[in-house]
Parts: sequence; structure tokens; C-alpha cells
Amino acid sequence: MGFSPFDDFMFSAMPIMGVIIFAIVIGGFIFVIVKGVGQWSSNNNSPRLTVPAQVKTKRTHTWGGSGDSSASTNYYVTFQVESGDRMELGLSGKEYGMLAEGDIGILTFQGTRYLGFERNGSID
Repeated sequence: MGFSPFDDFMFSAMPIMGVIIFAIVIGGFIFVIVKGVGQWSSNNNSPRLTVPAQVKTKRTHTWGGSGDSSASTNYYVTFQVESGDRMELGLSGKEYGMLAEGDIGILTFQGTRYLGFERNGSID
């Protein structure tokens, strides 16, 4: 049996598909890096603000952990400032554990970067 024209196409298309998939993966990595650097730069150029705020909600996002890999958890808290605006900021697990929904205090942040929360009390 000989090769058909379809077989020739498949042998010539496979290297092209490999290059396309490689380009998509590399493009994805570059996009994530550029986005992260852009957010970091934006935060650095934002003013450092300290405002009265209340902890409204807390949430976690756990990912990974299949097979031999360990799971990772991201921690988020939504704060409401006096104007009624709300913002969700990522913070460390230790900081997350120190806050409770309803806590009132002074929030310090810079752009989307959480810098601290000094608790004054809570509303039940």
C-alpha cells in the first residue's frame, strides 16, 4: 500500500500544529507576565490611602492539589468604605484569619494592594 494525498497532508500539518500550539502557550505566558507587571506598576503609581472601612465578606480560592502536587489557597476580603463603595483585596492567610465579617477599622491600601487593617470594633 502506498501513501495517499491525505497522509502527505497529515505529515506536513503536524509540525505546523506543533508550532501553533507552542506559540499559543508562549503567548499565554507572555500575556500573564505583562498583565502582572502592569498591575504591579499601576499599584506603585497609585496613592497610598488610609480610610475608615468595614469588612463585608471573606472568601478563599483553592486550586491545584491533584496527584502529588499540593493545593494553594488565595485569600480575599471585601471592604466597604464610608461612601458605600466596595473593594475586594487579596491578602495573606495570616491577615485573613485575623479579620471577621462586620469588623470596623482603618484600611490602608494602594491600588489593589492590601497594606493593612487596624480593627476598631465590629457590628454584629
